[in-house]
Amino acid sequence: MPEVLRLPDPDPDSPDNPATGKWWPPVMLNAGWIDANAASFDVFHIHFGFDAQDPADLQEALTALRRHGKPLIYTVHDLRNPHHESPAAHNAHLDVLIPAADALITLTEGAAAEVERRWDRTAEVIPHPHVVELDTMADYARRPRTAGAPYRAGVHVKSLRASMEPLPVIQALLDVAREDGGMVVQVNGHCDVLDPDGARYDAALAQFLERESATGELELHVHDFLPDDQLWEYLAALDLSVLPYRFGTHSGWLEACRDLGTAVAAPDCGFYADQGPAFGYTHNETGLDAESLKSAVRAARSAGPPAPLAPADRAAQRDAVAAAHARIYARLLERSGVLQ
Repeated sequence: MPEVLRLPDPDPDSPDNPATGKWWPPVMLNAGWIDANAASFDVFHIHFGFDAQDPADLQEALTALRRHGKPLIYTVHDLRNPHHESPAAHNAHLDVLIPAADALITLTEGAAAEVERRWDRTAEVIPHPHVVELDTMADYARRPRTAGAPYRAGVHVKSLRASMEPLPVIQALLDVAREDGGMVVQVNGHCDVLDPDGARYDAALAQFLERESATGELELHVHDFLPDDQLWEYLAALDLSVLPYRFGTHSGWLEACRDLGTAVAAPDCGFYADQGPAFGYTHNETGLDAESLKSAVRAARSAGPPAPLAPADRAAQRDAVAAAHARIYARLLERSGVLQ
């Protein structure tokens, strides 16, 4: 197989410079860029970044790829955009991308089945690789969990997405803590959601958390985005991370917890349970089944801490993921006559 070289992501404010860490809609996903740079690449692989585009502009970019004979690969991470209250806009993008792609990838068998059901297309399943760096995983694997400490269940409300409905989840966790004892409910949230002067202040959620925190029944941490080392420290200190989603598809957060040996309670919406072991509960757009969440928490507590995934296994998986991508690229290039 040929060596895979990935072009640097240009800065939209300075298209000749590569990315330096901030997020932006990709410059490459544009018919003008494709026309001007077609000689510099062989295949075009889309993961994210098309949210802000009009479907017509997205179609123009795909038409430019066809004009230059460049195969398109699309990895279907999200079948439902977690930032959108309605699925309509994301569906319009998927209706452009999925039929046009020369090859489709997704992360789980469940998502692949939905792609086949909705678009009659086959997506190759390539699992989500590790999120935590391998040396960091190894460091946490050597750290024993504190014996005799209260069981710590966490909910991260961060910058609230449309997919998140944390308040009933937190209320159910507090009920478990009161009923069973020996459990701490920890909530971490970002300043923009929980500070009164935050850009996305949620008064009802913030005031509830402040009240419960004042009684000592809930441990509240309000902060801005954490750098990776602090985020891993926080996740590794939890016994259980509860994903408070009412819709979605896949989760990088879940993968980070697996890397660190933190159990996950995941809702039945999306395909979180297909990614790896999780304690399932019922939470979707019809609401939360609080009793199912309580049962999931008790099952996780009874099971004890999961073993963190072995860094060697995650490294081997990453190599397998890279090889699978390279095989897809080579197959498409052979089909197009670029590789003989």
